[in-house]
Amino acid sequence: MQQKPPPTPDPPPFDGKAFARELSTAPGVYRMIGADDQALYVGKASALRNRVGSYFNATPKSARIMSMLAQTVRMEVTVTRTESEALILENELIKSLKPRYNVLLRDDKSYPYVLMTREQWPRIAMHRGPRSTPGRYFGPYASVGAVRDTLNLIHKLFKLRSCEDSVFRNRSRPCLQYQIGRCSAPCVGLVHARDYAESVRQATLLLEGRSDQLTDELGKQMEHASTRLDFEEAARLRDLISSIRTLQARQYVDGRAADLDVLAIAMQGASACVVLLSFRDGRNLGTRSFFPKTNGVEDPAEVLAAFVSQHYGEQLPPSEIVIDRDIPDRELLEEALSTTGERRVQLRHRVRGDRARYLDMAARNAQITLASEMTSSAAQLARAEGLQELLALPELPGRIECFDISHTMGEATVASCVVFDAEGPVRSQYRRFNISGIEPGDDYAAMHQALTRRFRRAVAVAGEGGAPAAGKPDKARGVLPDVLLIDGGAGQVAQANEVLGELGLTGIAVVGVAKGPARRPGDEELLLPDGRKVRPGPESPALQLVQQVRDEAHRFAITGHRGRRAKARNTSRLEDIPGIGPRRRANLLRHFGGLGGLKAAGVEEIARVEGVNAALAERIYATLHGLETAPPPGAEQGRSNP
Repeated sequence: MQQKPPPTPDPPPFDGKAFARELSTAPGVYRMIGADDQALYVGKASALRNRVGSYFNATPKSARIMSMLAQTVRMEVTVTRTESEALILENELIKSLKPRYNVLLRDDKSYPYVLMTREQWPRIAMHRGPRSTPGRYFGPYASVGAVRDTLNLIHKLFKLRSCEDSVFRNRSRPCLQYQIGRCSAPCVGLVHARDYAESVRQATLLLEGRSDQLTDELGKQMEHASTRLDFEEAARLRDLISSIRTLQARQYVDGRAADLDVLAIAMQGASACVVLLSFRDGRNLGTRSFFPKTNGVEDPAEVLAAFVSQHYGEQLPPSEIVIDRDIPDRELLEEALSTTGERRVQLRHRVRGDRARYLDMAARNAQITLASEMTSSAAQLARAEGLQELLALPELPGRIECFDISHTMGEATVASCVVFDAEGPVRSQYRRFNISGIEPGDDYAAMHQALTRRFRRAVAVAGEGGAPAAGKPDKARGVLPDVLLIDGGAGQVAQANEVLGELGLTGIAVVGVAKGPARRPGDEELLLPDGRKVRPGPESPALQLVQQVRDEAHRFAITGHRGRRAKARNTSRLEDIPGIGPRRRANLLRHFGGLGGLKAAGVEEIARVEGVNAALAERIYATLHGLETAPPPGAEQGRSNP
């Protein structure tokens, strides 16, 4: 009889004391690692041996720290030259690793920014969403109105372009922005590259809040221009300085132009709200509210310190930051922010005058906003509990996904997938799927393709461990949903069940959301996983949550479809015409000022464009107007049997 091999002994517990004894007293960053090889906590230390050793001495620890130490199986350290470097590295690791026990600042991509692109002729424009375009991002701003005011000022003062690259490359004459004095027309070479680059540099100084430095430079340039007897240039610089001085005079704090942020925090239990009130060059940019994940941290000062470190790790800090309480490592934070901001940054918590009034306003806003958020969270929890009861789920749904299909008579079909968790939408995990290879208008095939593409990767990463169950990690798509909402009736739900069955995925509650006979909100009919059809009614918290998720999926799908349709109609029609290459396409768009002008032109007018003959003009006209036309000479007429 074959004997079973002896069981593998459990690894010995992590000996923190012995680990700490081997460390140096240099500054650095330490990481506590759990059994799943994920970071539990990232911290900085002025002396690694002392800081790490303090976790394993006899001093009583909080329940949060004891739980963290119990899960630690190993530690890693990185030695740095200074404490300031350790603080910067700690901030970078927290953002990349998202440790379970650190305070985490949630990324909110909904705030608008001012974008200065990084190219030969930089463009300045408003930006909202993922910061994937190369360039400098200034902000975030409290509102779109604040961004528009800033852009309006920049265009008036420095005449930087705002047009998209597709328009910029195809201009043959200056646009209206040049005519009204808001652009220097680099598209047609009316400004030297050196002068445009200088305007970009000056605009950057203004956006960074360094208007005093800018006016000093402009004043010296004005004097030099006067010395050269270039009075026209001197007058231009004088007017520019006057405009900037007028901007600085709009609002003052304690008798001087304000360039500061005011921060106040409110906490209730595990929830925290940080309100940020910003001033740049005397302009009040408004307030913004942030809700960092505390992960068990109960000290408001510690949460605020983490917020300052992480927020200004990405944003250029002002010269002064007013906070409503003293925070740990305040001097160290000042040193680190001064290094990254390339100017002296002060963190002040004892203030008087206007600053004290602004601080009081920020504190009251933090209390009110947190109370409102807590009420909203309670309502979200009630809706999730209602859905749990309706679907007879063993626990609250931690992740809900919803799929929707959008097209116009089969054109440019797009499927959307939106994700909600216990706190609401998780926009960073939204996905769109461009559907192809199906019959136009076949919604069932579109849904089948989108679901297959979404969940096929989950099976691929599962490997030999078997198909992943709901709520388990999926490296390709985050986690699988507990509830899968399908915008449609029995046919669409059948497609979802078929895909999940083919891929061997179980434990996902599939719910169809069909419009009621009257097609009114609140009259929806839900097709439940057990086959029942129910109409919970508009008062049902469960239906309210389903409506919220379904409407978001509908909005996201329509936005993607419209973008794909517009791109197809505005670009691919010319690109698909045989004989139209990049040069002829540019000539056509430049000659007629865009696709709209080309569509309005007749065949004779099109034939006048350089490189376009009569036959090609007819094909262009026919394609743009949906008419039949003969293929070009030499084109394939069809397949013939041998």
